[in-house]
Amino acid sequence: MSDRQQLERAVEVLRSGGVIGYPTEGCFGLGCDPRNTAAIRSLLGRKRRSWRQGLILIGAHWGQLAPWVDRSDPLPLARARATWPGPHTWLLPAHPQVSRWLRGEHDTIAVRITAHALAAALCRAFRGAIVSTSANRHGFPPVATAGQLERQFAGGVELVLAGRLGGSPGPTAIHDARTGKMLRAG
Repeated sequence: MSDRQQLERAVEVLRSGGVIGYPTEGCFGLGCDPRNTAAIRSLLGRKRRSWRQGLILIGAHWGQLAPWVDRSDPLPLARARATWPGPHTWLLPAHPQVSRWLRGEHDTIAVRITAHALAAALCRAFRGAIVSTSANRHGFPPVATAGQLERQFAGGVELVLAGRLGGSPGPTAIHDARTGKMLRAG
């Protein structure tokens, strides 16, 4: 299957409520359509992760993330945009309509404009942001290859896009855009 065919198939899976695996900057990720609550719940169940923590959304450009963010205070957004595209995830104030299934128990939403070519191409093909959480069962280390993902989730992911990771040593750094404080090193 060609790269284009793989992306088209991944978009079909996302639109039908499925969960996919794909490479990101520092580990493989699991993704789904952030507008589909059933898909989000399915993804969380497969990871064995609580909804309370919240999830990350990635996009290929700001326009894909803008609908999810409360943009009333320009300072947090300016902090984030200065680092994008790149392996920097930012907690920005969530738009009031963002589901708790995405933001967890927080008033923020974790977002990133990805610099990973395949992840960005996936967002462009999907024409929107996608959920991006590390591909691992809760409490286990993130996986670094498509094969590891397939073994850990043994048929529990509808499609895995093969590809290389970006140059980051692991999951992306997470920063609080309101304070500038780093919450997780990358």
